[in-house]
Amino acid sequence: MTQRKGFLSLGAFLYPSGHHIAAWRHPEAKADAGIDFRHYIELAQAAEAAKFDLIFLADGVGTRGDNVDFLSRTAHSYQAQFEPITLLSALAAVTQRIGLVATASTSFNEPYHIARKFASLDHISGGRAGWNLVTSSSAHEARNFNREEHFAHADRYERAGEFADVVAGLWNSWEDDAFERDKAGGRFYDPDKRHVLHHRGKHFSVQGPLNVSRPPQGHPVVVQAGSSEAGRELAARTAEAVFTAQQTLEDAVVFYADIKGRLARYGRDADDLKILPGVFPVVGRSESEAKEKFEQLQSLIDPVVGLALVSGLTGGFDLSGHPLDGPIPPLPETNASKSRQQLMIDLARRENLTIRQLYQRVAGARGHWQLVGTPGQIADQLEERFVHHGADGYNIMAPTLPGGLTDFIALVLPELRRRGLFRSEYEGRTLREHLGLKRPAHPAPAARKAIAGAREATPLSVPAAG
Repeated sequence: MTQRKGFLSLGAFLYPSGHHIAAWRHPEAKADAGIDFRHYIELAQAAEAAKFDLIFLADGVGTRGDNVDFLSRTAHSYQAQFEPITLLSALAAVTQRIGLVATASTSFNEPYHIARKFASLDHISGGRAGWNLVTSSSAHEARNFNREEHFAHADRYERAGEFADVVAGLWNSWEDDAFERDKAGGRFYDPDKRHVLHHRGKHFSVQGPLNVSRPPQGHPVVVQAGSSEAGRELAARTAEAVFTAQQTLEDAVVFYADIKGRLARYGRDADDLKILPGVFPVVGRSESEAKEKFEQLQSLIDPVVGLALVSGLTGGFDLSGHPLDGPIPPLPETNASKSRQQLMIDLARRENLTIRQLYQRVAGARGHWQLVGTPGQIADQLEERFVHHGADGYNIMAPTLPGGLTDFIALVLPELRRRGLFRSEYEGRTLREHLGLKRPAHPAPAARKAIAGAREATPLSVPAAG
């Protein structure tokens, strides 16, 4: 294949028992994984030993729906798992190099809270924090935060844009060397290097400054997951990594070019943002072994759970009145995840899938890229998408945990390394260094230098003799 400079990036997307909708029912899975801290320690340390760039935790601040029959049969509804920033702060103490990325919503938080928490995580971890910025898509989350309905799609992205700007401003409350802590001189910080935000906008009023010193990375890495038009534009302006879902190489290449093509108008370079699609790999030492592993998981899907999964992914509309062996009915545009709804509809139409076939098709990866095969076959497809500029790396969604991650590390990583596609050792210590992202400079020193230069270049006016 065509050579492409550099290694691809890898994230380990940790979903308690695994990403398959029936993973918690697998004989080797831990049904109580979501509240087992030792389980997460073992996963994080395994990913770090394998030299993954990061671990990633998704989150929601409400369960997915009111269907108790469905909720009682699934572990995929944020019903029994840790709050992610708390968990990553604990994992920072038992890891040394791997990045720590958590999801936090701009719809149900305040910018000061998010800026402070992720700045703290960056300090605790020595520069390994990342914030996955989401706007949330569920009315059930909204009802936990004094709202009967969620914000309209356009409104929540407008809010998210201002939210991101405020957080970035708060992370610049202090210059890197503001805190002198001079015991002899009696000065804790340099007042000239303290910057109060004084933000007044449509959605937020935030004075500042942040009561945490500037993070080791300058800013924690900002990740974004939306693929709608509004999500793409927000990512191009504010994000440094994008988690996304495309089913085909062609779609991946188009998405990659679209996002990268938007960066220049914000004064950004193509390498300032990494595109990391989700990949659900079921790997076996032979094709038959891989297929057997996959079919074992598929056999555990409860039809009630499968139907509810498709209903959620296609916009949150009730499909229970439609036959499982019939097609997806025409659906109105959703106020939830527009990009995921369109992806599901396109997949069903392209492959002529019934509702039952669609939930079987997406039960593993919820619309992300699904690969079932040998280490060589999976490496071939990962390499193809990477070298054709459809991805800068991947967020690995193990079908079961810990087994699916262990299989990928033991079987696929050696093949990627043999091809020169993945590191054998870390070269840096921070998440930015792993991803090849620049550390953002504080704007104040450059501004002071520019002012001083302008003064030097402007001669003093001398009054004319009288």
